[in-house]
Amino acid sequence: MQRSVEEALRDIETAWQRQPDRLSKQVRLEQVLTTLIEQQWVDGQRLPAHRHICQRLGVARNTLAGVIELLQSRHLLATQHGRGSWSRRPGVSPTMTQDSPLALSQRAHRILGTSGASPIQSGAFVPGIPDIARFPMRRWRTLYATLTVPQNALLLSYSSGGYGPLKREIAHFLRRGRGIECALEQIIITDGTHHGLELCALALADHGDRVVMDSPCYWGARNVFQATGLGIEQCRWLPGNGYGEMSAVTPAPRLLYLTGARHYPLSVPMPIEDKRALVEHLSPDIVIEDDYEFFEMGHRELLFSPEDGHTILAGSFSKLMFPGLRLGYLVVPRALSGALNKVRSEVFREGRMLDQAVLAKFMADGDLDRWCRRIHRDYLQRQQTLHDLLAGLPGVIDISPPAGTITLCVTLSCDIDDVRLSRYLLNHYRLVVKPLSPVCADDDPRRGLVLGIGMVEGDTLERLGRQLAEGIRRFIEGR
Repeated sequence: MQRSVEEALRDIETAWQRQPDRLSKQVRLEQVLTTLIEQQWVDGQRLPAHRHICQRLGVARNTLAGVIELLQSRHLLATQHGRGSWSRRPGVSPTMTQDSPLALSQRAHRILGTSGASPIQSGAFVPGIPDIARFPMRRWRTLYATLTVPQNALLLSYSSGGYGPLKREIAHFLRRGRGIECALEQIIITDGTHHGLELCALALADHGDRVVMDSPCYWGARNVFQATGLGIEQCRWLPGNGYGEMSAVTPAPRLLYLTGARHYPLSVPMPIEDKRALVEHLSPDIVIEDDYEFFEMGHRELLFSPEDGHTILAGSFSKLMFPGLRLGYLVVPRALSGALNKVRSEVFREGRMLDQAVLAKFMADGDLDRWCRRIHRDYLQRQQTLHDLLAGLPGVIDISPPAGTITLCVTLSCDIDDVRLSRYLLNHYRLVVKPLSPVCADDDPRRGLVLGIGMVEGDTLERLGRQLAEGIRRFIEGR
C-alpha cells in the first residue's frame, strides 16, 4: 500500500536515525533510501518533496541530489522534472522454462537454489563487510593520485603475472603475519578470493571431479565450485571434537577446501591437528586453504607449506580493507606457478595494475599493518559487546568467542528454524543476518546465525544489539 507523504517522511527519518553517525550524510541517506525501496515500500511509492526531506534530515540539497542521481543509475528511482520521484522496487524475473532458448544452465539453477549472497550488502549485522566507514580512504586517495601520473602509463596496460612490488609486499606480509617464507614466483595476484578459487578449479580439476568442504561451509566457495562443474561433498566439523564422521566421505577427492586459522562461518579457531587428520584420511590430490578471516599477526595455525607440492594458500584484502578492492592472492607450489599464471592470462587476462601499485605502496609504507592493529582491537571490543548482549538468550546454546574479526556466530538449538528467524529479524527489525543451516550438510542439524560487526559500533551497536536480542527472544517465545 502506498504511504502518504508524511508517513514516507517518518519512514525516512526513522531509518536515518538508525544509521551510524560516523557515516557521511550522503552514505547514510543512500542506505536509508535503498533499504526502504528494496525492503519496505511498494513499487511506485512517491517520495516526499526533496526540500521536505532536506529540512527533516538537515542535509544539503546537493547531497540529496547526488543520492537521487545514484539511485536512478541503479534503477531504484524514477524521476520526472516537475513531478517528483518514485521508487522502482527491483522485481523478480520470471522463471524461464527449460524449453526456452534463453533458459538458464543447470549449474546456474543449482547456484541460485543454494545462493548465499544477500542482495542487501549494508547494515548493522551483514556478514563479510569490514568497517568501510573508518578505513583511511583519504590516505588511499592520496596514494592513488600520486601514482596516476603520465610517467606511470604502463600501469594502465595488461599486467604479466601481477605487479612485482605488490608480490614482494605480500611475501613480506605473509612472513610477518603467518611465518610463511615463499618465493615471489609462487604468488599469483587475483581479483579476490573467488577468482583465485575459480582459477584453481579450472586449472586443477575437471568437470565432475570432487571437492570436499566442511559442514558448515563458506557459501561463496561452494558457489564457485558448483559453477565450475565440481561435485561437492561435505564433512561435518565440530569445535572440540574435530571431524568425527570422516568415514562417511569418499577418500581421494581431487580437491579439499579448508578455511584458514579460523573456521568460517563458525568463527572459532581451527586446530591444525584436525586438518591433518582429515588430510591423512582423505588423501586429496590438492588442498586449498583459504585464509578467509585474517585476524591477527603471528597466528600460524595453517596447514599450508610453500614447500609442499600439494597445498595452495588463498588470501584476500577485501575483509582487511574494503570489499570493493577485489584484490587477493594465491600462493602455489613452484611446479604449478608457471602453468597457473598462463591459464590466468589466457582465460581472464590481467589488469588492475594501478590498483595493485596503490596497494603495494599502502603496504610498503606500513599503512596496512597500522590499520590492522587498530581495527582488530576495535573488532574485539565490538564482538565482546554483542556477545554479552546475546548470551543467555533462550535457544542460544553457544556464541563464538570474541576475537579481532568481523564475524560472530550464534549457535541455536536444533529445533529452531534459523531461516525463518532471519526473515523475522529482517521484516520486523530491519536487521540483516545470515542463517547457518543452508551451508550445513543434509545430515548436519545445526542451526545458527552468522553476524557481521564491521559496520556498527558504540551506542549504535548497543542499541541494535538489544533489538537483535529482543527479536531472537520474541521469535523463540512466540513459536
